[in-house]
Amino acid sequence: MKALQISKLDNTAVALENLFKGNIIKVNNREITLLDDICIGHKFALDNIKRGENIVKYGFPIGHASENIFIGAHIHTHNLKTNLKGVKDYKYDPVLPTKLPIKKNTTFMGYRRDKNIIGIRNNILIVPTVNCVTSTVRYLERKGRKLCRNLKNIDDCIAVTHPYGCSQIGDDYHTTQRILADIVNHPNAGAVLVVGLGCENNNIDEFKKALGNFDGNRVKFLVTQEVKDENDAGEKLLLQLARFANQYTRTACHVSELRVGLKCGGSDGLSGITANPLIGALSDLIIASGGSTVLTEVPEMFGAESILMNRAIDKRVFNKTVALINNFKKYFQRYGQVIYDNPSPGNKKGGITTLEDKSLGCVQKGGQAAVKDVLCYGDILKNTGLNLLNGPGNDSVSTTALAACGCQLILFSTGRGTPWGTTVPVIKIATNDQLASYKSKWIDFNAGRLLNNISMDNLRDELFDLIIKIASGQLTKSEQMDFHEIAIMKDGVTE
Repeated sequence: MKALQISKLDNTAVALENLFKGNIIKVNNREITLLDDICIGHKFALDNIKRGENIVKYGFPIGHASENIFIGAHIHTHNLKTNLKGVKDYKYDPVLPTKLPIKKNTTFMGYRRDKNIIGIRNNILIVPTVNCVTSTVRYLERKGRKLCRNLKNIDDCIAVTHPYGCSQIGDDYHTTQRILADIVNHPNAGAVLVVGLGCENNNIDEFKKALGNFDGNRVKFLVTQEVKDENDAGEKLLLQLARFANQYTRTACHVSELRVGLKCGGSDGLSGITANPLIGALSDLIIASGGSTVLTEVPEMFGAESILMNRAIDKRVFNKTVALINNFKKYFQRYGQVIYDNPSPGNKKGGITTLEDKSLGCVQKGGQAAVKDVLCYGDILKNTGLNLLNGPGNDSVSTTALAACGCQLILFSTGRGTPWGTTVPVIKIATNDQLASYKSKWIDFNAGRLLNNISMDNLRDELFDLIIKIASGQLTKSEQMDFHEIAIMKDGVTE
């Protein structure tokens, strides 16, 4: 199969390999003569489409033709324009819940914390309140790793560096505190050293207010201006924390304890055909087994938001979803920005043309499950099932938000590739064989095999098995490369 009509409603097909002008391509028993070269992931017309008519992919309009388009012609930015506009009113038209796959009665080897909270890593985190102490925190990370080599139950010691914590005011300042507090309280952290300078806005005393209740044996604090030798003082605190964290051992935990973030980045025209539907199938399996998944990247729901809204479990969640979408649009408008200035240059090179095109592929990561709740930026996950989280499309900010809300790991689909990793394990899922082979140091799983006659169910179960292994201690590629970064949204949408 060289091209795919995704839905019988589509007047487009997607190239599954590089195709060339003059090729005769068979699509659903029709022979189409190509009028242009069509790169893998790009679209071509299955029908003559008049100027102004909708162009359909995934069974939904992805925009309209800006000129007459003939059968076999390339469809992309030169002849396809978005239909999307500004803030909208929405009507709740609930769909019947889809029957999810048979649940898995499976366990993984995780860490059971107090209050029955489950982590999949037993890391010591070193969290600076301000970027001024980054060098000290990096030094302590090296010392902490050396210290932990002799302690069999600790997975790693990680410095969570960032450029924030001072010269911030208002919501920007409180958002930084909130995300850092979420990271300190994360179940993958067996113990945490919080390091401050002493004169910053987000000083230790102020940060403790945002942190809330904490165990003084698990979380300790160092103000570098208040000690003669901050390196020596930090090492002594790390020794105490390491002894505390080492008490935790891996124990059998049911799959219902999993909290999994759903993310895509560097998407291409195959994202909505391979990796994202696979992640959606896996999300449904985890939810059917009693676990939770979290979908974010609000701007990349624009154009497909009604699909999620109508899967809301009730009118309350529907209204929260409407607010999630419209408030993010208003955020763009507040700064005079084009709401639909998306996809990125890389997305377009990979075959995605409009935001509708991108979003209809992106939301497939949420599978078919009902939407149980909508989380504000910085909120902690409370409800099992599928949750929506306020966050941007930016990879670094959105993965940080998923980690901060309590996800123990993240499934990250990509068609273009990225080495990014954050404070929780990030499983990179390639949309195509070429990327999986070319960037094997980045990619954990190849969803492109769906195009090689491997069934969705078989590949879903294979991915599920990988998740169980990673939840039980196997390192992701980004962990192997020691990539543990965070980024926090500045002056963004927090409600």
